[in-house]
Amino acid sequence: MERYTLGILVNNQPGVLSRVVGLFSRRGYNIDSLSVGETEKKEVSRITIVVTGDRQIVEQIEKQVEKLHDVKRVVELTMQGSIQTELVLVKVSTTPKTRAAVVELSEIYKAKIMDVTESTLTMRITGNADKVSTFLHLVRPYGITELVRTGITAMERGSQAMVSNK
Repeated sequence: MERYTLGILVNNQPGVLSRVVGLFSRRGYNIDSLSVGETEKKEVSRITIVVTGDRQIVEQIEKQVEKLHDVKRVVELTMQGSIQTELVLVKVSTTPKTRAAVVELSEIYKAKIMDVTESTLTMRITGNADKVSTFLHLVRPYGITELVRTGITAMERGSQAMVSNK
C-alpha cells in the first residue's frame, strides 16, 4: 500500500466536496488528509486529498472523480514533483523542569510558540510530513494535551499552474 496525494480543481459549489469524497468512501478508502479552499479564482476551489491504497484502485478513483460534473482537473502530486505542507497546532504539557527542553525543540524545528500557560506551551509548526511527524514524536513524551492538523496541502513545483481542462 502506498500513499497518494491528489490535487483536484472543482467548481466552488455546494455538494461538490461530498460527491468527490463519496467516491473514496464507496471504494472503502479512508482519506488520510483532506484540505479544501478557494483558489485565485473565487469560483474555483482546490481539494487536496491524501489516501493510502493500491495503485490500481486509486487510478480508478481518479478517473471517476475526473468524470464528475463540477470537477475541472485531477492531478497526482508526487513528493518529488510537488511542494507538500501541513499546519499543526499542538499543546504540550510542561513543568518548570521541562519547559526549556520543549522551547528548544520548538526552536530547532522552527515551531512558533503561540500561547504559554503555567502548565502548557501551544506551538504552531508547518512543514512536510516528515518534519511534522518527527517533531510530534519528540514532544510526545512531554505529553500532548491537544493536537489539531489542517491536512496536507500541495502544489506542483515549477512555473506551470494547475489550469482547467474542462
